[in-house]
Amino acid sequence: MAADVLRFIRTFGGAISQSTPHLYLSALPFSPERSFISTLFSERFYGIPRVACGRDVHWPITQLTIEEHTSTVTSLAFSPDGTRLVSGSDDHTVRLWDAETGLAVGNPLEGHTDRVHAVAFSPDGKRVVSGSRDCTIRIWDAEKGLQVGDPLQGHDNWVLAVAHSPDGRYITSGSIDQSVILWDAETRQQVGDALRGHTGCVQSVFFSPDSKRIVSASEDHSIRIWDAETRLQECTPLEGHVASILSVVFSPDGKLIASGSVDSTIWLWDSDTGVQVGNVLEGHTGSIYSIAFSPDGKRILSGSDDQTVRVWDVKTGIQVGNAIEGHVECVHAVAWSPDGKRIASSGKDNTIRVWDADTRSAPPNGHPGHSSSVYSVAFSPDGKKIVSGSRDKTVRVWDADTGLQIGNALEVHTEWIHSVAVSPDGKLIASASRDNYVCLTDIDSGLQVCPELEGHAGWVFSVAFSPDGQRVVSGSADTTIRIWDVTSGTQIDVPFAGRSRGFIYSVAYSPDGKRIASGSRDWAVRLWDAETGLQVGKPFQGHTDAVYCVAFSPDGTRMVSGSADSTVRLWDTETGAKVGSQLLVLAGHRKPVMCVAFSPDGRSVASASGDGTIRTWDAATGVEVDCIADCHGKGWIYSISFSPDGKMIASAGDDCSLRVWDAKQTWPAGRSDNLTVASQQDEPAICFSSSRGHALRNPGELFDGQCGNDWRNSIHLEADGWIVGPQGRLLLWVPPNSRPWVYMPRSTLVIPRGGIELDLSGMAHGGEWARCLGAFRLERS
Repeated sequence: MAADVLRFIRTFGGAISQSTPHLYLSALPFSPERSFISTLFSERFYGIPRVACGRDVHWPITQLTIEEHTSTVTSLAFSPDGTRLVSGSDDHTVRLWDAETGLAVGNPLEGHTDRVHAVAFSPDGKRVVSGSRDCTIRIWDAEKGLQVGDPLQGHDNWVLAVAHSPDGRYITSGSIDQSVILWDAETRQQVGDALRGHTGCVQSVFFSPDSKRIVSASEDHSIRIWDAETRLQECTPLEGHVASILSVVFSPDGKLIASGSVDSTIWLWDSDTGVQVGNVLEGHTGSIYSIAFSPDGKRILSGSDDQTVRVWDVKTGIQVGNAIEGHVECVHAVAWSPDGKRIASSGKDNTIRVWDADTRSAPPNGHPGHSSSVYSVAFSPDGKKIVSGSRDKTVRVWDADTGLQIGNALEVHTEWIHSVAVSPDGKLIASASRDNYVCLTDIDSGLQVCPELEGHAGWVFSVAFSPDGQRVVSGSADTTIRIWDVTSGTQIDVPFAGRSRGFIYSVAYSPDGKRIASGSRDWAVRLWDAETGLQVGKPFQGHTDAVYCVAFSPDGTRMVSGSADSTVRLWDTETGAKVGSQLLVLAGHRKPVMCVAFSPDGRSVASASGDGTIRTWDAATGVEVDCIADCHGKGWIYSISFSPDGKMIASAGDDCSLRVWDAKQTWPAGRSDNLTVASQQDEPAICFSSSRGHALRNPGELFDGQCGNDWRNSIHLEADGWIVGPQGRLLLWVPPNSRPWVYMPRSTLVIPRGGIELDLSGMAHGGEWARCLGAFRLERS
């Protein structure tokens, strides 16, 4: 029982401290089904939200999520007593945290003038050392939060790594200047000359447990061991990795060295002989940024660009338990608590996460589906299927009504998939990948209908079918556009080469099949004759950065493009002029526009961006008519697709999910449960479920007289887990492990199914929240 209460406090304490009613309105509903607190109290409270789908049965492996840094958290470490965490970030700060509650300890440690790449505690926990892109190393008093003395200056380029010797005497640092420097921790002076030998950036340094040796790892693919007293290299470089080495550590007994690399592998080495020992640890599908030994030396922890954290058995080289998933972007740092019971990780999603070190409690694949960012999504012509392509190298087909996967994942590529398209007859899928191929696959059988379409000499970013389905066009990093015959699988004519000065990021056929549009890295939009391959007219100029996406209007008279300059532009396809002076720029996005699409009736343009929003524009006036924010958490949205009837928009993004949104703000046909609440058309529906019968009753109080559709995007999920309504009102708090999959008011489907769906139909809220217990008593009196 005590352990259960502790987990309850760790998970919900922060939310309850901000708003006491959410002890009942958020903490109790989200408590695991079989937890002691839920079993004892849930049935006593009638007027609280209910988790209708996706509720945890047991406490999840996630213990804490800290979301206060404003940029990538590049590094972290536990204090020697395990009570605190220190983190360094691209936001130029070093911060201290209570490892139990996740609350900040003191103010941010500010002084660095650029990104902080590395942090470490002193052995007594009284000081913190940090290394930064500002080329300095700084020492901080961990109790007072003040800098100790002047910065340590000796490197003439970015400092990428720091470490404190176990005996407390020294600090060592590694830099992009290819050197390792040893410093006296007390005097803060450099000890001797810099250690030189690496021919690339030094990306990681670590002391042996006896403080007598330093190990360093480099971009030059090598590991070097140095004598800390003589500052001489001990043996020949340790070589075996085929790419840059990002992390290196000694085992607690000093006998082993472990290294993690961009080649996605972890190697173990005998620290005395420099010989590789045991099996290569393989399983990650991306660069390994950070590794750490467990305190007993029996396990290794790793964090990767594949967004996962993994634990390995040192003796067997086998992964222990399941991969830990939760980060929505690259994992930059991992650390083990001194007692070995918890692990921490941080990454590009700006978060620090603390996990139970027993990875056997991690779900094997709690949300079966893509395991990495989804880069492309497309509806089938009949609207019954959705096709997606992902960084996980798979193509998947989904039932557009139920959200269930149809058949197995299609593993036809060996690298990330950038683009998918469905043939006009709905029978074929075309996919484009970093493996330089285009593949054609039968949508029903999942079998390739011909060998890979081979010819591109670079990544293939975009693919599209001709209107008659007989041809496929592709655009590539090799700066060419190629056309392929679908029946024979052969290339038609010659590539459209030599006319673009940059990667071809996007291609599209005109509705009549006579022209092809392309968007490229050279900031231009171009039109091509689909038969001759000749450029039609001059490039369409106006964007000020790479053009990532292009699309034709249904009648072919207009074209829309989106760019890394964060703008959307409309063009007249006959003259190349921008359509109407008022439509020179459709501005509103704050990050690159990754995808654009015309609605089937041609009246609207939708755009998706790295800023996490989907915006809809009036195609005639250029006025923004809608904005759906935080569609995939705080991650990027890479692709959108209108359903054939124009009522839905499917989106794909960084959080590994697909989401289907109500494009017209009316509940889609077939999704009403015909309950009493569903007939309340005079009030806005606040629903976090695929069933409208789960909508909040009497929501008018939240809107204070707002009318029309003004309310529709006033409810959103904040980074700290609060679902916030108008005027910043706190509606619900969602635990970290549930946030990636929670339904929002505009979403009608989250793929894969199994995510959090809330039943708010019986929830007491606003001034009535105290009735959550009273309703229970009244119901049974």
